[in-house]
Formats: sequence, C-alpha cells, structure tokens
Amino acid sequence: MYRKKIRPVLFWILVIYLVPAAALYMLQKKLIFHPDVLAADYKFQFDIPFDEIKIPVKKDEILSAVLFKATAPKGIVIYFHGNARNISKYASKTPDFINHGYDVLMMDYPSFGKSTGPLVESEIYANALHMYEMARQRFPPDSIIIYGRSLGSGVAAQLASIRDCRRLILEAPYYSMTDMANRFAPIYPYGLMLEYKFPTNEYLKKVTAPVTIIHGTDDHTVPMSSGKKLEALFKPGDKFIAIDGADHTNLNKYTRYHQALDNALE
Repeated sequence: MYRKKIRPVLFWILVIYLVPAAALYMLQKKLIFHPDVLAADYKFQFDIPFDEIKIPVKKDEILSAVLFKATAPKGIVIYFHGNARNISKYASKTPDFINHGYDVLMMDYPSFGKSTGPLVESEIYANALHMYEMARQRFPPDSIIIYGRSLGSGVAAQLASIRDCRRLILEAPYYSMTDMANRFAPIYPYGLMLEYKFPTNEYLKKVTAPVTIIHGTDDHTVPMSSGKKLEALFKPGDKFIAIDGADHTNLNKYTRYHQALDNALE
C-alpha cells in the first residue's frame, strides 16, 4: 500500500524536475543570446570614421566587423560586446577609446548583425582570433588592448589566454556561464546541460597580461559577486574596480568608471 502511494508522488516530482530542465536545455541559446540580424546590404552609419570589414571564414559564412578609426592611433582595442543586438548598439562605447588614441575593432557574433554561421562557442572563439590577427597586421602586441563586456568578457579572456596583449579589460564579467546559471536555478547539473560554458575563470588563470576588471555594485544582470570571484585568480598588479551604485548598463555614467578606464589605457 505504501509503495502504491509513493510511486505517483515520485513520478510527479520527476516531472516537475525534468520538464523545466528539458526546457532550459532546449531554450538555452534563446535565453543567453538576443541578436538583431541585419540585412547583408545594410549600411552602417556612425559619427566616427570607420571601415566595415567582412571576412569569409568558411563556405557561406561571413564574419562582420567594424574598425572605428582614431586620428594617428597609437594602438587598438579589440572590443567584444554583450549578448544583445549587434555592433550598432555598442558603437557609442568607442569614443572612450578613440579619445585615448586607440582604434576600436568590434565584431558581431554569428547570427548577430551581418555575421553568419552557427552560433556555437568554438566559432565565437575562432572569430575572435581572426580579429586579433587583423589587429596584429597593424600593431604589435604591446599596443593591443583586449576588452570584453558582459558576455564578451569570456570571449576576451579566452583570446588573452592564447595571445599576447598590453592589457585585458573586463567590464561586468561573470565567473563562468555555469556559475551564472546556478544563481538562477541551482538544482540542475549545468556542467552537463550547458552547451555554452564561457569559463572566464579558467581562461583568466592563463592570462599573462595585466588585468583590469570594472563592475557595478548594483548590477543585477551579472551580479558583482560573480565577477568578484575572479579576483581570487589575480596576479600581482591586476585590479578589481567596483563602481558604487552602477548597474549593468550605466557604468559609463560614473566618473570612477572613466578614471579606471583612463588608468588602464594610459
């Protein structure tokens, strides 16, 4: 009698547990990425001088990027943006670097903007390497800054772990995508479920360049506690800068952010 009663209970417990797990697994791409696609003939318009770049990476696959140009540049910032929209959204960030005499090279991930191809983690890393190779055609490693914002912090850290640069700057970074997922629903084995790992923590261990992390204390998208865990992996000279009161989207409204950026770029 007891077994007959317990079996339906166990069945519904499994259903309640497994159905959301299956939904999270199947929908993870849509939960993580929010791209805006642009037509192949879309014309970019920016107030800063720029060159549009299209790189054929594989058959029928295009890597779309934009080079924002400084006057007499002393170096270049390879900028990896967040998980939403496309280059057009993040172009407003470039004056912070242009005004310091740096060109800015910014790519779109596969299926973002005009970039095509499968939206998989390995492809994103491969495309990031294309950006570095392009930057190296014009500047030595000690004139290259690798910058990652939010989702792009994992991409930036991976690139800096395999290529030399002057500095790695991470804005609102996460410890890993698994760590982020555990914060929202810690009952699932995300290490097995996630196709997108972006283990910033693992890559940061291998970065030899100086590292600067900038994070807002009121960031509810990527909590500062996730980024703060990366501080345990720092080398001497690396810096974690907390911007009191800033959230995930308004760091550049704070004087302390610009001071931190000035120090990192000088």
